[in-house]
Amino acid sequence: MTPHPVPDERPDTDAEAAAREFTAHRPRLFGLAYRMLGSAAEAEDTVQDAYLRWSGADRTDLVHPGAWLAKVVTRLCLSRLTSARATRERYTGPWLPEPVLTAGGGLSGVPGTGPLEAAERRDDVSTALLLLLERLTPAERAVYVLREAFGYPHREIAGLLDLGEANCRQLYGRAARRVAEPGDDGAAARFAPPEPGRHREFVESFVAASREGDLAGLEKVLAADVVWWSDGGGKVRSALRPVRGRDHVLRFLAGVAHRKEEGSRLTVVEVNGEPGIVLHVGARVLGVASVAVGADGLVTDVRMVMNPDKLGYASRQFAAYPESGG
Repeated sequence: MTPHPVPDERPDTDAEAAAREFTAHRPRLFGLAYRMLGSAAEAEDTVQDAYLRWSGADRTDLVHPGAWLAKVVTRLCLSRLTSARATRERYTGPWLPEPVLTAGGGLSGVPGTGPLEAAERRDDVSTALLLLLERLTPAERAVYVLREAFGYPHREIAGLLDLGEANCRQLYGRAARRVAEPGDDGAAARFAPPEPGRHREFVESFVAASREGDLAGLEKVLAADVVWWSDGGGKVRSALRPVRGRDHVLRFLAGVAHRKEEGSRLTVVEVNGEPGIVLHVGARVLGVASVAVGADGLVTDVRMVMNPDKLGYASRQFAAYPESGG
């Protein structure tokens, strides 16, 4: 009689246990890094750097792995933000955050953006808010993100940043005021969005008119002071300055329609927590746009990312969508 094989009950190695622990924290770490950096690609790199530090650290007496990892990611992001500011000052044309697709509160199997499941958290990664965060210093941004998006108390934030608690409170207060200030980037539109279901209807109307090249229909859904932002980064043909005003945007869209790639389509998806648009040929993504709509249902801002260096993450996500044709 052949004996049954004995199950392998060997305990995990230290490396396996470390990898499993890190995997449990990865979505939250990615969410923190993305909010800090406004770039999914840089967020992925930051999380990978954190894993290398985690795997090489002495974890014998580590009581709170999540806090340790959050501190590492935050410090790595602060270093990246310092150099990113200089890079963005030399950027060709308008700079926009790298888009992520957030349908259903998650990222379709791709590492998540943290606590997006609750409806009240969904604007934590809106394009408008990420643009507002660009106004802040790296330290202000860190304190604001940790407090607003992740609910850390000021005492814990102070520990993560190696700052005094009173200093963190001052940084948060200054950041909150700067985020609330009106500006010329159209970001403040996020404070008066329509009801979520209606928001998608308005975006669908805009897309339907765009698909048909219906300029009269587009005129009806665009606000008089609408602004179109194109982020091509000098890599693809795009407007190097914001296109302002309904008439100018209509002329711009008419010109774009004549140059569109054969087989290209517009599909409405959720972009950064709000209804947005993917421009694609099959599963190949050419651009991703967030669409701001006012309380009156008119489109106030369209922010289209076309720089291929910023589309890798969203492209991997979109390939899993039934609408992609992939």
